[in-house]
Amino acid sequence: MNDIAAAVEAILPSVRADLEKLVRIPSVSAEPARADDVRASAEAVAALARAENAAQVDVLSVDGGAPAVIANWPAPPGAPTVLLYAHHDVQPTGPADAWGSAPFEPTERGGRIYGRGAADDKAGVAAHLAALRAYGGRPPVGVVLFVEGEEEVGSPTFTSFLRTYRDRLAADVIVVADSVNWSIDTPGLTTSLRGGVDCYVELRILDHAVHSGIFGGPVIDALTALCRLLGTLHDDNGDVAVAGLVHDEAPDVDYPEARFRAEAGVLDGVELSGTGSLAERLWTRPAISVIGIDAPSVADAANIVVHQARAKVSLRLAPSQDPRAALDALADHLRSHAEYGAQISITDGMVGAGCDLDTSSPAFRAAESAFADAFGQAPVQLGIGGSIPFIAEFEREFPDATVLVTGVEDPDSRAHGVDESLHVEQFGKVCLAEALLLQRLAGD
Repeated sequence: MNDIAAAVEAILPSVRADLEKLVRIPSVSAEPARADDVRASAEAVAALARAENAAQVDVLSVDGGAPAVIANWPAPPGAPTVLLYAHHDVQPTGPADAWGSAPFEPTERGGRIYGRGAADDKAGVAAHLAALRAYGGRPPVGVVLFVEGEEEVGSPTFTSFLRTYRDRLAADVIVVADSVNWSIDTPGLTTSLRGGVDCYVELRILDHAVHSGIFGGPVIDALTALCRLLGTLHDDNGDVAVAGLVHDEAPDVDYPEARFRAEAGVLDGVELSGTGSLAERLWTRPAISVIGIDAPSVADAANIVVHQARAKVSLRLAPSQDPRAALDALADHLRSHAEYGAQISITDGMVGAGCDLDTSSPAFRAAESAFADAFGQAPVQLGIGGSIPFIAEFEREFPDATVLVTGVEDPDSRAHGVDESLHVEQFGKVCLAEALLLQRLAGD
């Protein structure tokens, strides 16, 4: 371990420099105008893989999808092959002036590197490269580096990509570096993930907007009707009120309310919603959020009866929930609760399955050991309320492989939000843990 720790420490400055170069590329996959930047990001990752002596490196896509990188290091005789997954695309930044520094200019403050993608998930890319660099580009196991370019838009071509390049991606162990640690001092290994579905619901009351003074009163506006409909998605306790959804059991993890409130930034006086333990509400029970509404903005408001309004509804699912059945249940609820005879239309969005991961395999024990040694603390087995639907795709396509989900983020990384950041010291521990994991998977 001492030799590997010294090797990781020696290469960390160069890894950080490469991470900062990647963060400067605005690879926002949700914005068509950024397609060239997404391509540039993939090419940058490919160049870094070539610099680590990969035997083969390609930038590939299928069905018009975003470019992904596959790089291969053949396995030494008798050694397993490990697939290292991360993604190089990032979320939109939101208002740039809300950030403490420019979103695509990595900036260190208080031991953290701020920038869009600094944590999610270019840190995952960098951690994989760090493990390879620590071995001089000659890892003790076979390695497939797979860096996707469309995770932040739901990986729409992932299944086709896996099937097209199955031979290049086949592995005994799959390491997904796209999750979170329990804290900056305590590692986490993710053992369950919620599924996720979403849909667009639109209500129409009139065939056009009308003057609210002349026509207001006998007919309700579409925005009010939509708000009343959305209000039926939760009961008085704040639990999801959609019939037919599954609740799973959560691991017995002590997550104090005060810690949750601090990490989530809950304002003073705001009550938490729902029943059950925090672990259940976060990891194994359904959760609904209204994540967008199309209606006249306040700035553009006129004295009219709004004739139509639309919302996007996101539903997180218990790991065992069938996602198609859940989306159907949500649609049935919305149709049956629309009031005033409003015309309603529902359009399906994302459909992604959750998963429960095997914790009994030798590979999982190797990961526990590697992260414990790197952090000096045993990892917490935790669930994640977020969804990574492609993990279920990995399990279906490679049923004999063990999937490990590791953390590069911490509870204050603010992934997807303003001032996303990476804790520098924790990142170094993650890099060491992955280098140790490769050694232990090799049986050394």
